[in-house]
Amino acid sequence: MASKRSGSSSSAPRGRSGNPARAAEAERLAKQRKSETVSAKAEYEENVRKRRRGIAAWWAVGSVAAVAVAALIAWSFITTPWNEYDIASVDPSSIEGVETFDNGTDHVTGEVDYPQNPPAGGPHNQAWLNCGVYTEVQEDEHAVHSLEHGAVWITYDADSLTDAEVERLREYVPGGYGLMSPYEGMDTPIAVSAWNAQLKLDSVDDSRIEEFFQAYWRSPDVPEPGASCTGAIDGPGRL
Repeated sequence: MASKRSGSSSSAPRGRSGNPARAAEAERLAKQRKSETVSAKAEYEENVRKRRRGIAAWWAVGSVAAVAVAALIAWSFITTPWNEYDIASVDPSSIEGVETFDNGTDHVTGEVDYPQNPPAGGPHNQAWLNCGVYTEVQEDEHAVHSLEHGAVWITYDADSLTDAEVERLREYVPGGYGLMSPYEGMDTPIAVSAWNAQLKLDSVDDSRIEEFFQAYWRSPDVPEPGASCTGAIDGPGRL
């Protein structure tokens, strides 16, 4: 008896089209999807790396900025005297040798011939001298405007004092609303001036210097109490 033959001699592999064109197209699409997946993954990973590099860069910039700010603050503490005085804690009339005046408050341009030497008020430039310690002579017209805001100004004859004495004077200058600079043509080694008040002295260790600051520093009786002593003119030689 003859054996039973299969209905066909061959058959296409399961799950695969028997049409060669369709098989080729399917294979092409599969490769394309795989390529797109690889490209998308590579792009994602590159974006992650870029973000990480950006974050690292910002951390680096922030760290440098923080160090710079800290260094600036530290330098300011090192170079700037920060003592302050109690406002109007001493009666000016109790300080021996203080002279008082009656100067006007006009804003002017050009030089002013002041009646006091150094000046202790009067017409002045509309721009004030930023408070601080200066190693060079300053323009009267700017410094007088600072007095109008409540600053106290120490001036000294550089030829009459030693370097150590000049350093001792710096210790009196507060962190704000204080000026110090050499001055030419003085008749005493030291003068301490406020608006319409002045004290002339021979010694840097005279206790009246501190008393003068306690009486006149940031006085509420100046023409412009509380006005700024920064943000205007930096004269030559500022420390």
